[in-house]
Amino acid sequence: MTQITATNDFVIKFANVNGSGSASANELFAKAILRMGVPVSPRNIFPSNIQGLPTWYEVRVSEKGYLGRRGGIDMMVAMNPQTWAADVEEIEPGGYLFYDSTRPRAASELRDDITVIGMPLTEICNAVYSDPRQRQLFKNIMYVGALSVLLDVDQPVIEALLGEQYKGKEKLIASNVQALNLGRDFATEHLKHPLSIKVEQAHRVGQRIFVDGNTAAGLGAVYGGATVCAWYPITPSTSVAEAFMKYCAKFRVDADGRHDYAIVQAEDELASIGVVVGAGWNGARAFTATSGPGISLMTEFIGLAYFAEIPITLVNVQRGGPSTGMPTRTQQADVLACAYASHGDTKHVLLFPEDPKECFEHTATALDLADRLQTPVFVMTDLDIGMNQRLCEPFTWDDARDYDRGKVMTAEDLEHKDFGRYKDVDGDGIPWRTLPGTHPTRGSYFTRGTTRDAYARYSERGPDYIYNVQRLLAKFATAAALVPQPVPRPAAKRTRLGVIFYGSTSPAMHEALDVLSGHGIHVDALRLRAFPFPDSVKEFIDAHETVFVVEQNRDAQLRSLLVNELEINPAKLCKVLHYDGTPITARFITQFITDHVHEAVVAPVDSKF
Repeated sequence: MTQITATNDFVIKFANVNGSGSASANELFAKAILRMGVPVSPRNIFPSNIQGLPTWYEVRVSEKGYLGRRGGIDMMVAMNPQTWAADVEEIEPGGYLFYDSTRPRAASELRDDITVIGMPLTEICNAVYSDPRQRQLFKNIMYVGALSVLLDVDQPVIEALLGEQYKGKEKLIASNVQALNLGRDFATEHLKHPLSIKVEQAHRVGQRIFVDGNTAAGLGAVYGGATVCAWYPITPSTSVAEAFMKYCAKFRVDADGRHDYAIVQAEDELASIGVVVGAGWNGARAFTATSGPGISLMTEFIGLAYFAEIPITLVNVQRGGPSTGMPTRTQQADVLACAYASHGDTKHVLLFPEDPKECFEHTATALDLADRLQTPVFVMTDLDIGMNQRLCEPFTWDDARDYDRGKVMTAEDLEHKDFGRYKDVDGDGIPWRTLPGTHPTRGSYFTRGTTRDAYARYSERGPDYIYNVQRLLAKFATAAALVPQPVPRPAAKRTRLGVIFYGSTSPAMHEALDVLSGHGIHVDALRLRAFPFPDSVKEFIDAHETVFVVEQNRDAQLRSLLVNELEINPAKLCKVLHYDGTPITARFITQFITDHVHEAVVAPVDSKF
């Protein structure tokens, strides 16, 4: 048997039981490697709500800095008897299986093409600890200690992390270090070490930070000037509102103790979006955080905000659908639902962040755009970005940056200018608005979801209706130049192949492009960051014979949006779809595009140029 041999380049997966306390231990392991200067990308795969169900924690270690899922498992730490067979099957040939050998496994339950490493974790814990909860919790720390020996992870780094985690609780530090050393001592004395996969000190992390997208979005809302948040708990978006609370308490409390913010946990999603719409109408910067089922319930108010032209921001942390779907799995399942939310003819601005840094930036930008365009703006993140910690560049903010409040008439403006709430006076489709109380006698209007004329007077006349809905289209066209623009990545050689991707597919896509290029398959890439699409998107598609559209949903929703909005020939856009609830892998993308090229009997892509 040929063992997998790798330094700072492997995937390890922990199979645990939900509620066993394994999450903190697994995170400790990942952060220890990060502290050694080696980039890691961890992903937590957990059940919806039931203690005792299977949970997994996958850690990608990549000195090259690849942060997407690679595909394949080099080492499995199998701690859950329920999922044993599937976990063992998932290991790559030549890989490693680490398990609790207190109850040895039969040869028929193992594989002869992997290295099996057994350690009697339960037996050791039972001999050292009498408390059942301690036995459970410290078993996790013990296997981290053993892995640190097997993979050559620095012990002082782990101990330093434990000191930080339990600062002010020194008794807990000592007991955790004891468990860590129990694991290290056993591995040192009884197990062959280090393995052929291991960690070495590197300097590849730099100044990057380690943060989840939901925390970043909550902080972005603070920096973006949001003063009102109304929300209802739903996986996986709840921690966006929680982060906003935390940072408001830190940054939005005056010296006299007055809170410059309002946070409302409403009785349901419909109530929460109602609060946000009311706050936006009154001039506050307001947002909500939710997921697909919440969007469904909010649709009526979203339509009202669109037609009445009220600025609101929605952070949609997408999960698997339809209906309740897979609450703790990731997808890009809400693209069409959000783009056209509400009945009738509606089109909404969508922003697609690729990592926590862009979650921070796009949330702040969305608040500006909502005010500027007087419309709902969606930040379309997902569970993979939102709930998993990811390396990214540090957040930056220009303290001189002014909030873009858009076209808001002052009392002086109202004294000298004609005010038509829904009148296009600048040719960009965006009308001027007033805020309540601006002027004692001027600038008032009646806000309604029914049709009206340019001066907000009730009207069901066809010409008035057409004027308004056509103006809304003009405003949407204006938005195309204001939203974050696409990011191109040209291939090293001229090619007839292109690929369009967005959001959380980005890290896997960048790795796949590198691999494809190494195999002589050159592909121009374009990462979309927003809808509506600027002209550059159609120009990119027109410049290629085949364009792959990579996304994580069943029905190719972004592709449908491209076909519908840009009138693209569907045959030109090739679907690359991954929707099992796990993040897309570089191997999946690479294999799909490679197979397509070979099936099409395409000569080396660059041969004709």
